[in-house]
Amino acid sequence: MNDEELMNEALIEAKRAYDEGEVPVGAVVALDGEIVGRGHNGREEKHSIASHAEIEAILDAERNLGRTRLDGCSIYVTLEPCLMCAGAIIQSRLFRLVYAVDDPKAGAVRSRFHAFDDPTEDGVPLLSVGLRGEEAAKLLRAFFLERR
Repeated sequence: MNDEELMNEALIEAKRAYDEGEVPVGAVVALDGEIVGRGHNGREEKHSIASHAEIEAILDAERNLGRTRLDGCSIYVTLEPCLMCAGAIIQSRLFRLVYAVDDPKAGAVRSRFHAFDDPTEDGVPLLSVGLRGEEAAKLLRAFFLERR
């Protein structure tokens, strides 16, 4: 699968979150173009602040690959990771982060916090931003408009 297809799969995960009444954020982890982990927000259902899409996808990939270091893997996320998720991405040694849209409220890559800016930090992934951004933003806007 290519980047476009992998981000589409992350959007499918975000729609699952939306359908479950969760903030619609989805993520997939891929190795050599094949999905090895999937996740979407599940904070309300699981009663866990740690149930973010990125964390769920990373945990799924770790289980499926039988290892905690995800060297060579890329993560595709529909929203800029928060500080917790950015830390998990660094700790898991993901090679690349692709996300759709910035999060000015809680983004920890380039919007509010800058978790990847320390040049001495090992494990900082390559970064691509904006792929399918309008679709991800539209889904988030629809979710929050319904709840106001």
